[in-house]
Amino acid sequence: MDATFRLKLSLYLNYFVFAILLNSVGIVILKSIAVYGVDEVQASTLELFKDMSIALVSLGVASFLPRIGYKRAMLAGLALVTLGSIAMALGNSFTSARLLFLMVGVSFALIKVSVYSMIGMVTSNEKEHSALMSSIEGVFMFGIALASFLFPAFNVEGDSSAWLRVYWVLAGLTSLSFLFLWFTPGKEQVTEPGSDLIQDVKRMARLLIKQLVLVFVISAFLFVMIEQGIMTWLPTFNKEVLHLPENISIMMASILSFSLGIGRLAAGYFSGKLGWHKVLLICLAGAMAIVVFILPKTINAGGSEIQSFGDLPLLAFAFPLVGLFIAPIYPLLNSAVLSALPQLQRLSFV
Repeated sequence: MDATFRLKLSLYLNYFVFAILLNSVGIVILKSIAVYGVDEVQASTLELFKDMSIALVSLGVASFLPRIGYKRAMLAGLALVTLGSIAMALGNSFTSARLLFLMVGVSFALIKVSVYSMIGMVTSNEKEHSALMSSIEGVFMFGIALASFLFPAFNVEGDSSAWLRVYWVLAGLTSLSFLFLWFTPGKEQVTEPGSDLIQDVKRMARLLIKQLVLVFVISAFLFVMIEQGIMTWLPTFNKEVLHLPENISIMMASILSFSLGIGRLAAGYFSGKLGWHKVLLICLAGAMAIVVFILPKTINAGGSEIQSFGDLPLLAFAFPLVGLFIAPIYPLLNSAVLSALPQLQRLSFV
C-alpha cells in the first residue's frame, strides 16, 4: 500500500467519522426537545455552536495551518472531538450538547481545511481533483446515513439517557481514526520561502476581493443554508409534520443522507464526462422541481396511525430525494474555484 493511497484512505476515514458527529445535530435537537425540555428556538442554538465555530476557526487557521502541518491539525481535531464525545456521554445535559457541537465544529474546521488542501497534493488535474472531492463528500454523506441508524439503535423508550451510550461508540471510532492517521505517512506542506504570518494574512485578504471568490462565497453560503436547513430539521419535520414515531423519524432522515451520498458520487463520475457546468445546471433544475411539486403536498399529510415502515406515506420517501440534486452543488463549486487558484492561494481559500 503506497503512501498516496494510504493518505487518501485516511482522508476518507476522517471525513466519514466526522460526518456521523457533525450531522447528528438534527437528531440531538429532536432529543433535546424531548429529553431536556428546551423549545425549538433554544434547540436551534446547537446549529449555531456548530456552524459558527467552523466558520471562525476556518478563517483563523487557514493562513498559517501549513506551518503547523496538516497531519498535526487533523490529529488535534480527532483528539478534541473524542474528548467532546466522552463529555456528552457523562454530562447528559443541554449544556453538554452545546459544548459537544462547539468542539465538533472546531475539530471539523481543522479537518476540513487540511483535507481540502491535501486533495490538491494527491491529484494532478482538474478532473481528478473534482472526482476525488466529490467522492470524499459522497463518503461523508454515507457517514451521515449511518448516524440515522446508529442513534436509534441506542434509543430505548422509557429510558431517557440510553441514547447517550452512542457517544462511547463514537469516541471509540474517533480514537481508531486518530491511530490510523498517526501511522499514515504525511505529505510535505506547501509554503512560500521567506513568507511570514503577516504576509499570509495579507495574501488571504487580497484573495477575498477576487470576483471569483466573492461569487463562490455567496453561492456556497446560500447552498449550505439550504442543505443544512433540510438536514438539520428533517427528523423534527418527520415527527411534527408527517407525524412519524421518533425512531422512524430519525431513520427516515437517512434517505436524504443516502441520496446526498449517491448524488455526490454520481457527480464525481458525470463531471468527468460532461463537465461540471452541465452537471450543476441539471442539479439545480432537479432540486427546484422537487421543492415546487412535492414539498407543498406535505402540508396536509399525516393523520393516519403509523407503527411501521409499511404504514409510511409516499411523501415521506419522496421529499428526501432532493438530496440527489443538491448534493453535487457544493463540491462542484469548491472544486471549480480551487482548481482555478494557484496552490498557495488554495490554502488560504479553504
